[in-house]
Amino acid sequence: MSNSTDEDAELGQRLRVIRERAGLSQRALAKRSGIPNSTISLIEGGKINPSVSTLRRVLGGIPIGLSDFFAFEPEQEKASFYAAEDLTEIGKGKLSLKQVGSNLVGRAMMILYETYQPGADTGRVMYGHEGEEGGVVLSGRVEITVGSQRKILGPGDAYYFDSRAPHRFRQVGPETCTIVSACTPPTF
Repeated sequence: MSNSTDEDAELGQRLRVIRERAGLSQRALAKRSGIPNSTISLIEGGKINPSVSTLRRVLGGIPIGLSDFFAFEPEQEKASFYAAEDLTEIGKGKLSLKQVGSNLVGRAMMILYETYQPGADTGRVMYGHEGEEGGVVLSGRVEITVGSQRKILGPGDAYYFDSRAPHRFRQVGPETCTIVSACTPPTF
């Protein structure tokens, strides 16, 4: 075993994730592998780099082979907070759509910060898609058409509908309209 490096921290994090996914505590893994709990703790903490034979014994207690262990890529922690400048621009021009998060893979919901400049709309042709969506108007006014229903909403007003119904958004009035909305599943 040698002194700690960034690679040791990565190896330790990988071991911790795999152990937790197997439903094992450090003590349970120590008992199954015959490696002291303190050693497993030091490996997971990135404090030591185990020998190949020690790592093999630890992994045998999970069980997982060396090649599968090193091929495994733990998911990066998903961000919980986003600064305004970190929102992902997915629409520009008179209709600006900014999405919370850049990668929606594996997410069940999409959140948007929408800005409709005067005269902006989602197009004359109404569209529909799988899912549900809802939102709250923060400023300005927007005309929303869902199927045969049409309503003009202002600050504080909200909407929620089955997205399979044909729908359209159109800014009305002299003031820019801003909306915070959510859609499930993500549609972009």
